[in-house]
Amino acid sequence: MVSPEQSSSLMAKYTARTKPTTLLTDGFLFLGGAMVALLVVWALYSFTNPNSTPTPNFSAAFTRPKSPFPTVEDCAQFSTDMRYDPPDPTFYDDPTLTYTVGNPPIKNWDKKRKQWLKHHPSFAAGVHDRILIVTGSQSAPCKNPIGDHLLLRFFKNKVDYARIHGYDIFYNNLLLHPKMTTFWAKIPVVRAAMVAHPEAEWIWWVDSDAAFTDMEFKPPLDRYKDFNFVVHGWPHLIYDRKSWTSLNAGVFLIRNCQWSLDFMEVWASMGPQTPNYDKWGEILRATLPDKLFPESDDQSGLVYLLLKEKEKWGNKVYVEGGYYFEGYWLEIVETLGNITDRYLGIEKEVRRLRRRHAEKVVESYSALRERYLKEAGYGKGSWRRPFITHFTGCQPCSGDHNQMYSGGNCWDAMVKALNFADNQVLRNFGYVHPDLLDSATVTPLPFDFPA
Repeated sequence: MVSPEQSSSLMAKYTARTKPTTLLTDGFLFLGGAMVALLVVWALYSFTNPNSTPTPNFSAAFTRPKSPFPTVEDCAQFSTDMRYDPPDPTFYDDPTLTYTVGNPPIKNWDKKRKQWLKHHPSFAAGVHDRILIVTGSQSAPCKNPIGDHLLLRFFKNKVDYARIHGYDIFYNNLLLHPKMTTFWAKIPVVRAAMVAHPEAEWIWWVDSDAAFTDMEFKPPLDRYKDFNFVVHGWPHLIYDRKSWTSLNAGVFLIRNCQWSLDFMEVWASMGPQTPNYDKWGEILRATLPDKLFPESDDQSGLVYLLLKEKEKWGNKVYVEGGYYFEGYWLEIVETLGNITDRYLGIEKEVRRLRRRHAEKVVESYSALRERYLKEAGYGKGSWRRPFITHFTGCQPCSGDHNQMYSGGNCWDAMVKALNFADNQVLRNFGYVHPDLLDSATVTPLPFDFPA
C-alpha cells in the first residue's frame, strides 16, 4: 500500500512534468490498477486463510458504550440452569435416604443440602429468599356440588400469587402416608418437598381453603432470619391460656434444614400412624382446657410442643401476630368493599400508581404503594388488604361446615374474597369484576383508571 506521503510526492512529480506522453500515462494507469487488484486479492486471501499473518484488531480500539439495560448475557449469569446435573454423588444417590416420615430419619441434612448447592451453583445464588409453596386436597371428588369448583378457584389464586412473585408451587392431591389423613396429611407432603427441592430455603404450606387476598405483599423474611418455623398466632393465648386455638396450623413457613426435619418427626409422632395416637389425644385434651374433641390433631400438637418443649423447639418458632399471615374470614370479608375504596382513593391522587404496567414489575408498584399505607394499620380493624384470608370451618369440599354459620354464607364469602384477589390480578390484564359476587362478569378498564 502507498503511504499518504509517497502519494503526495508522486503527485508532485507527475504534475511537474511538462510534456508527459500518452503512452507513459497509460502505463502508469495500468500499473496502478494491477497493484490495486493484487492488494484486493491479498486482503481476501488473508481473511480466508487461517495460516496467513493476522490483521490488527481494530474493533478492540473502539469500546461501545454500555447499555443501561441488561443484555441476554447479563441475565443468563443470574438464571438457574435446570439442565445441569453433574455426575458428582449427592444425597440422591444414597439408597437409604427416603422421602417419607418415620424411619430412617435423615441426618446431616444441612451438610447434604449445602453439597448439592455447591454442585449446582446456579441455584445457590438467591437461595436464602427462595420459597416453594405447597398446598393440596383429597384425591376423590368433592361431596359438595360446588366444592371442586371452589378448590379450583383457590388453587388458581395461589398460582397467580406464585407467578407474580416468582415462586414455585406444588399441588398434591394424594395421601403420601395412608394413615396420615385430614389435617395430618400435610406433614408427609412438606417432608417430601424438602428433599425434592433442596434449592428452596423455605417451604410454605397453605391450606386449600386459604386465599391470598393481597397479591402484592410478601412475607418479611428478614424478620424470620433467626427462626425456622413461622405460624400465625398469639403468644399470650399459647403460654397463658394454653388454648388450642392460640395459633392456626393451616398456614406456616418452615425452613429447609435439619432442625425442621427433626421437628416434623416429633410433631408427626402424635399422628394416627403411631400406636400412641389415642394416648396423645388424651394428653392434648388434658393439657389444653378448651380442646373439646378427643382426637390428637396437628394444631393441638404444635401448641403442646411450644408449651412443653419451648427450649428445644419454641425458641426457633416465630408466632406471627403482626399482620394477617392468615386471617379469620368472618372478620375480613365484610371489610373488602371499604378496602377497595380506600386503595382506589389513593390511586386517584397518585398518577404513578394508575400507570399501566407489566405484571412482571408488580413489586415495583407495591413498594411505591407502601408509602401511602403507613396509616392503614395491620390486622383486625385495618384498611390494608388482608394478606391471607382463611376459611376455617367452612369445609368447601365436604360441605360439612361449622354449624355456627350457614353454607351459603361460607360460599358467598369465598366468592367475594376470591374475586377481590382476582381483581388485583385482572387489573394487569386490563379488566375487573365490577361486582365481587359475580365471578362470570368482567369489564375492560379505561385508560388512566381510576382518575
